Amino acid sequence: MPLTLPPAHEHLTFMSPMSQARADGLVDFLTRDLPHDATVLDLGCGWAELLLQAVAAHPSCRGIGVDTNEVSLAHGTDLAAARGLTERVELLAADARTAGPPAADAVICVGASHIWQVESAEPQPIPYEAALTALRERTVRGGRVVYGEGIWSRPPTPQATAPLAGRLDEFGSLAELAEIATRSGFAPVIVSEADQGEWDEFESGYLAGHARWLAEHPADHPDADEVRQRAARQRAAYLGGYRGILGLAYLGLVAV
Repeated sequence: MPLTLPPAHEHLTFMSPMSQARADGLVDFLTRDLPHDATVLDLGCGWAELLLQAVAAHPSCRGIGVDTNEVSLAHGTDLAAARGLTERVELLAADARTAGPPAADAVICVGASHIWQVESAEPQPIPYEAALTALRERTVRGGRVVYGEGIWSRPPTPQATAPLAGRLDEFGSLAELAEIATRSGFAPVIVSEADQGEWDEFESGYLAGHARWLAEHPADHPDADEVRQRAARQRAAYLGGYRGILGLAYLGLVAV
């Protein structure tokens, strides 16, 4: 049987380096001045935590999330029910490029630019422009977008790129990303990135599932060595590789 680790949502609130304080600010940006019965669309939503918080913050908006990970979507559905949001939130197991409404009043896309990646046998740079162009097409004029994606916080090193795609050009800088957003039909209002504490909490939460598996299974379990090796590789990749170099940009954009 294939090795199955606890799902990430059991140890993380967001599937990205994001504090609750940052989430509060992004939700406020998204929902401020939203019209009555507005639609908030989350493309590549995972378990849709940010979408759920946005819907909870607005008394009448509707949330639609799209992803292909059915485990995450099931967890998001449970979260919506627990918060009394079932009637206002719909989570779809589908292709985010085409599913959901053609345009929404507000759009979320965090860490999901790969949806618009051109298929290739070789690792490619993050398709910022393709993603942002697609997001602009799905956002009404004057609508708001929260876009989160990887960037280089500092010039990349071979140790940083090795556990990722191995490319120095896999990511751009925060300034370059803001310029691409402007060219794609947005006016940036928030231009920020996750801080080191958010990254450390995210990476720790990601590895927590490995620790839990090891605690719940005997040391001589047939899969134990693989779990230990996976955890060791991830720690080495982060602590000895991309920590402080790989960043996560959060842009708050207005469609113009």
